Amino acid sequence: MGLVRPKDLEEYGVPRAQLYRLVREGLVEKQARGIYALARQAPTAERTLAQVAKRVPAAVVCLLSALRFHDLTTQAPREVWIALPEKARRPRLDYPRLRVARFSGAALTAGIEVHRFEGVPIRVYSAAKTVADCFKYRNKIGLDVAVEALRDFSRHHRGGATELARYARICRVTRVMQPYLDAIA
Repeated sequence: MGLVRPKDLEEYGVPRAQLYRLVREGLVEKQARGIYALARQAPTAERTLAQVAKRVPAAVVCLLSALRFHDLTTQAPREVWIALPEKARRPRLDYPRLRVARFSGAALTAGIEVHRFEGVPIRVYSAAKTVADCFKYRNKIGLDVAVEALRDFSRHHRGGATELARYARICRVTRVMQPYLDAIA
């Protein structure tokens, strides 16, 4: 059993009363409002991302959280970074804390990968798109983080230069990234 909502269980013929009985018996824990999981499972970064994806399905994991997902940083973000359209309403979650970045057009839709964790589809930007986004949002996350991500990306994805260049054009950061690409090469 992964993360579930009561209405998901009802689709499989499990009544809400049975879910609440399992909570009382300590077999299932309430993770967040309307989200339940098996008890005694250690919290992980992926579970946190799954909670966000379950409650904010339009969100795409981005920037520091996506860097962490792709193992391209030593940073450990305290909040989950998500991308939303410019005019979308900001979601209100008690846990986990969210950091919302606004994207539009191709910068919002390009480079989305879907990964599944505990049966929940998690939308995350690809590694190359995330690096380009880090340069676009370098004033928010820090230039040192963007350069570290670029260095780690070039080390782990040897053939990813064309993909990185494509996303740099989409995010309009080609000129900003070029000196750092030259220094790494």
